Amino acid sequence: MTLPSVYRSAAVAGLASGVVLLVNTAKRAEVIPISAATQLVAPLAQVLALALVVALFARTGRRSSTFGVVAFGLNFTAIALLVGVEFVLNLVFPRVDGATVESLRAGPLGVALTVSSILFLISTTLFAASLWHRDGPPRPALILYAVGAVPVSLRAAVPEAALQAGLLLLAVAIGWLSLWLWSSSREPLPA
Repeated sequence: MTLPSVYRSAAVAGLASGVVLLVNTAKRAEVIPISAATQLVAPLAQVLALALVVALFARTGRRSSTFGVVAFGLNFTAIALLVGVEFVLNLVFPRVDGATVESLRAGPLGVALTVSSILFLISTTLFAASLWHRDGPPRPALILYAVGAVPVSLRAAVPEAALQAGLLLLAVAIGWLSLWLWSSSREPLPA
């Protein structure tokens, strides 16, 4: 498999991640019904985004500074942690009563959910900033990526409409970055 085909594969994964985010947003807005299928696919947005983040870093940050490497590592870790968060939110919490959810949130799970959200907020901002200084990725998409992460990270403290707007911004940003990755896959690597 050639490097351009790896980038294109990651771009397809990123586009699929954006589509899953749109499904998640539509589900939250009650545009489509909540079902076992929509709950089951919800964590795929993060799983697929991992491929995009790795490819973006490889495409733009191969000779990155320590800041860029740390920002990438933190963002990758945060997104991986969000896979678990999404499984809990979509596949566990809907199946237990409210008292059990509150009890779980009051213990170590609550700490893990909070740490994952804070790490996502910080790392997304850092990763977007690190890509900002590299040639290539469209800067408006990086802004949308960082801004969209704010309400998603603070989902427990923001109104539902803000969370939905954040999910939409992330979906657009991820789609845009994926299209850039696809279109730039045959260009020479930046110095």
